[in-house]
Amino acid sequence: MKKIALFVDVQNIYYTTRQAYGRQFNYREFWRRISEQDDIVTASAYAIDRNDEQQQKFQSALRHIGFNVKLKPFIQRSDGSAKGDWDVGITIDVLEAAQSVDKIVLLSGDGDFDLLLKKVSTDYGVETCVYGVAELTAISLIESANHFYSIKEDLLL
Repeated sequence: MKKIALFVDVQNIYYTTRQAYGRQFNYREFWRRISEQDDIVTASAYAIDRNDEQQQKFQSALRHIGFNVKLKPFIQRSDGSAKGDWDVGITIDVLEAAQSVDKIVLLSGDGDFDLLLKKVSTDYGVETCVYGVAELTAISLIESANHFYSIKEDLLL
């Protein structure tokens, strides 16, 4: 069994599965499938903390499954726009994990991670896998991963 590290861009997965299917991602089923194939040595889910009861229940469920939930406060700007993204945090954690695992699994459709996956594959010889909604995942991210798995009905609630 390969040692793997899982990284979930929670906001990206939430919005893309909702947009494409009108449904939520099934983290429990995903964990079950991955853990049958490989040894999950670390798993982090990156989310925005809006101090909302429903989100807190969801975050608790993720912890129960086995994810380390990392939260960043939701920031509302004075112009009405919002800020809350984990790209740098995910990148740092992936680079650190790449030194001690065989495979990186990223759940995101964000093309900003394409260079990261190329780097860990080239510099550390780590296998990279991306799970995302195909039509909402950046082509550059799909092409940078060793494997791309489209999120379909069987991974939805």
